[in-house]
Amino acid sequence: MLRHLLAGACLALTAATAAHAKNPDALWHIVHERCVPLQTGTGSAAPGNASDSSTGTPPGKGPCTVLDMPHRIAVLKSIEGRSQYLLIPTDRTPGMEASSLRDPATPDYFAHAWTQVSRVGEGYGVRLPRGDVALAINSQDGRSQNQLHIHVECIRPDVKVALYYMRSAVGTTWTPLPAPLLGHPYRAMRINTPDITGVKPFLLLARSLRDPEHEMGHHTLAVVPETFSDNTKGFLLLDDVADPARQNRASAEELQDHSCAIIGQDPLVTTTAHPR
Repeated sequence: MLRHLLAGACLALTAATAAHAKNPDALWHIVHERCVPLQTGTGSAAPGNASDSSTGTPPGKGPCTVLDMPHRIAVLKSIEGRSQYLLIPTDRTPGMEASSLRDPATPDYFAHAWTQVSRVGEGYGVRLPRGDVALAINSQDGRSQNQLHIHVECIRPDVKVALYYMRSAVGTTWTPLPAPLLGHPYRAMRINTPDITGVKPFLLLARSLRDPEHEMGHHTLAVVPETFSDNTKGFLLLDDVADPARQNRASAEELQDHSCAIIGQDPLVTTTAHPR
């Protein structure tokens, strides 16, 4: 009997997850219809501070981890994996093709995403070193949701190692990496600041394209922290473009690891508390 109950529960969970994945506006509905109204009614939409009466969510279980209306951003814990968070605008913003990303006045989404990296290890009760995380946004060809979202997640260990050995070949202008990452020909740019605030990767990408209005939607971006050979802390910006002929959907999320295997491989990972 127990085996049948467990099988039924797993089937229901799988069906619910699949239904969520098939709705390309799911993230928008959560932020726009649940998080924002909650803050309007209670002053906060973060877990532990609000009740979502529209969905039966009990008090203390609001859908958003963070809702920052002055900066027009929300942060959600992803349903995929224990460590992934998503940075999402509260404005309707479809993704890489959005014209607002080419406006310097638009909120600095990658900078806001970087402020959330300390959350990545919480699900495992650990604190990750700076170099064990990555930020990524997929192209319109390689995404499942039509609301811009930046993945805040562990980096794949093999990607971290590959970038470590290629870092000296990357300069302060866009340059093809010496070798592909996971079979895809990324190009990279070195950022020589320990904080990504003010860098604005979307603008740096747009300025490198001949026709950003029509091209940018097919590009993907990742921001990876790096310590360079002179021991300075900075970042590598990574860019790839969709190529249907080569079955490349331009999803920089591939550089991340939703199982966060790096926790068991990096001796600098520290235990903080019981997993959340």
